[in-house]
Amino acid sequence: MLGKRLSIVVLCAVTLLAASVAAQDEKNEIGGLIGRTFISDQGIKLSIPHPTIAFGKGLTVEGEYSRIFLVTPIYSIAGEVPVVYNHDIDVNGGAYGYSVVPPDLRSLFVTPAARVNLFPTTAVSPWVSLGAGFGHFSESNTLIYGGTNPGKSTTGFVLEGGFGLDVKVWKRLSIRLDIRDFWSGEPDFPLAPTGKTRQHNFFVGGGAFWRF
Repeated sequence: MLGKRLSIVVLCAVTLLAASVAAQDEKNEIGGLIGRTFISDQGIKLSIPHPTIAFGKGLTVEGEYSRIFLVTPIYSIAGEVPVVYNHDIDVNGGAYGYSVVPPDLRSLFVTPAARVNLFPTTAVSPWVSLGAGFGHFSESNTLIYGGTNPGKSTTGFVLEGGFGLDVKVWKRLSIRLDIRDFWSGEPDFPLAPTGKTRQHNFFVGGGAFWRF
């Protein structure tokens, strides 16, 4: 009986080790995701009609490269570089005769990060990510209700925190569900002061990546 149990333990250990070694041969990942970015409405500190800045949920794409540095059956550690671009964020605020914000803007976040996956050698692997980098906002030259926009494009420091789930579907191909918060500086809205200096940009998306 003892020999049988010992054989089972040895078999399990060998299986886990083999899976870990196989995973070590696939240290690079490249992928793409598509989703939406959510930005909370913000109050404008002026006595004007509709004193709230509302942001649209712009269609957003994410490209990502990562390099896995350590793999065990329990966890893995990787360095990753997510690049998240939102081409069209609709903006609304103020009213006719009270032009204070541009009609739209664009955002770009590039945040090198460390990612930790749990159970990386299995078919389903949850993960968390933490990093920092830069964010860039560019604005329309005009205001939503007419007039020249005095705001300028801005670039600043960004913190990134995220979590998600990887699911292996075929050989080295996996799908990824992704939620990331990019804590950035605010866009430059000189005519719409909010009293804030930073904002949360929540990206929610899904896609696929290839490991090689």
